[in-house]
Amino acid sequence: MHPVCPAPILSHETVQMAHGAGGRLSQELTKRVFMPHLRNTFLDQMDDQAKFEVVSGRMAFSTDTYVVSPLFFPGGNIGELAVNGTVNDLAVGGAVPQYLSAGFVLEEGLALAELEEIVRSMAESARKAGVMIVCGDTKVVQKGQCDKIFINTSGVGYVRKGIELSCRNLKAGDAVIVSGSIGDHGMAVMTTREGLSFQSRISSDTAALNGMVHAVLDVVPGVHAMRDPTRGGVAATLNELASSSSVGIELDESAIPVREEVRGAAELLGIDPLTIANEGKLLLIVPEADSGEVLAIMRAHEHGRDAALIGRVVDDHPGMVVMRTPFGSRRIVEMPLGEQLPRIC
Repeated sequence: MHPVCPAPILSHETVQMAHGAGGRLSQELTKRVFMPHLRNTFLDQMDDQAKFEVVSGRMAFSTDTYVVSPLFFPGGNIGELAVNGTVNDLAVGGAVPQYLSAGFVLEEGLALAELEEIVRSMAESARKAGVMIVCGDTKVVQKGQCDKIFINTSGVGYVRKGIELSCRNLKAGDAVIVSGSIGDHGMAVMTTREGLSFQSRISSDTAALNGMVHAVLDVVPGVHAMRDPTRGGVAATLNELASSSSVGIELDESAIPVREEVRGAAELLGIDPLTIANEGKLLLIVPEADSGEVLAIMRAHEHGRDAALIGRVVDDHPGMVVMRTPFGSRRIVEMPLGEQLPRIC
């Protein structure tokens, strides 16, 4: 009897357990799905690590894991989130993102066409952000042990000289700026998941923001703090900042940009837009004297056209965020107790 070779990857339309076994099918998966899209001088070496030169000075390192459901949603997919999210986590610390790793946990039965589309979008997102995915790993688990695909990305970059962004830098009088409308990503995922439809389609705001961050810091290096309000939204992020710096923050509700379709969906679901996740927005805390210049720079960038000054840092009620409503009253913006929208990133 002649030995029979395993079926080549092209005869499979879905991920098989053997694709994660380290043998021939694992090699075929890498060669036919990952390498055509992610190929670069580092990955071409096919080593167990990436070796690269580092810039002298401080380095930044970040990691995040993405489990969003559904994998594809209006405006993006899990692959774009995985790249953009880690790029943004580095950028808001004043770092220039350089290199990423990508770890995949694949469920047996995942369509290879879906996997390739996700990998393709990761490659395109990395190209737009000016970073390289230089190493990675793939594991396959049995059907039912994960939800199609989970992705971990880690990233490194160098911190620009003279930049000292920190959640402990806030001072009374500082301006609070948001780069655009809030709640887009969380509502795009939730309305897709729940099958809700609106006159205007809600799309995720997922984007790499390092270009806009660097444009701001090139001109105004004295920005005090910068964060991307992902899980927990603007409410969680500003409460964290207020607590870390022992200051209060006062917001002007009428100044906070929220798209009408997002506001309508949030009201339907009983969710405060301030607590909804964003994947392509920045919160900046800047000295009042610099606020006009920062806004002008951001509004000239594609991801900051709707940037708005939404509040101030104050000495009153340290550690708390308070909202001034259009009716002249005030309400406390509390830290969310839990995740109102699970599996949104």
